[in-house]
Amino acid sequence: MQGELPNIVTILAEKTHGTPISAFLHTWENLIFSLIIISAISIIVFLASVKVRAVPGRAQAVCELYVGGIDDFVCGIIGPAGRKFVPFIGTLFIYILFMNLSGLVPFMKSSTSSWSTTMALALCVFFYLQYASIREHGIIGYVDHLLGRPRGIIAATVFVPIMMLVLHIVSELVRPISLSLRLRSNIWGDDMLMAVLAGFGIKGVPILFFNSLIVVLASIVQAVVFSLLATIYFALALTNEEE
Repeated sequence: MQGELPNIVTILAEKTHGTPISAFLHTWENLIFSLIIISAISIIVFLASVKVRAVPGRAQAVCELYVGGIDDFVCGIIGPAGRKFVPFIGTLFIYILFMNLSGLVPFMKSSTSSWSTTMALALCVFFYLQYASIREHGIIGYVDHLLGRPRGIIAATVFVPIMMLVLHIVSELVRPISLSLRLRSNIWGDDMLMAVLAGFGIKGVPILFFNSLIVVLASIVQAVVFSLLATIYFALALTNEEE
């Protein structure tokens, strides 16, 4: 994309310009960097868990601290029932965080600066949320929730339940759009700013360094916000109105 810093994929694409390889690299650029991050996380987790000890080493201790923190975070919002969502939310957070920060690595790119990547993540949350809600309440309970759980005279009016159904459907469909656009827009803006500052050359190094610290903080915040909203959505879907 014009205005972005060059990365290893765009460099290879330019070197192979006019070939099928160049077209492939341009088409799947964001997916390639996403797979690189997946590979990096997988290697780190494997090395940390290959020799689990009663007295953990540094890598194992960091992983255990992270898992414990995510467990407290999710269960603090959803309750004990949220423990089954800890692997999903935990993976979501660390994956988004690594992708956000990858743009600071020379010749790498933040895949989360692309809407296709953030929308894919938001859709994972959306479909898993619907599945979890149906599994928790059953089909009838799920539909009853969409209708606003009408009872008595409210149910007899028909109009109110239908209106609540439309509102709930619109609300559910808007969630992945807002989740994906919020993350994409913030990371894309950070990447564009870094590219502009890098164009100043040596004179822009102090500002670039300071902005890098801001980008690190913003990357963490955006990963937290995405994971927090996803957790809240699960909490809302799994909690009965009576509770």
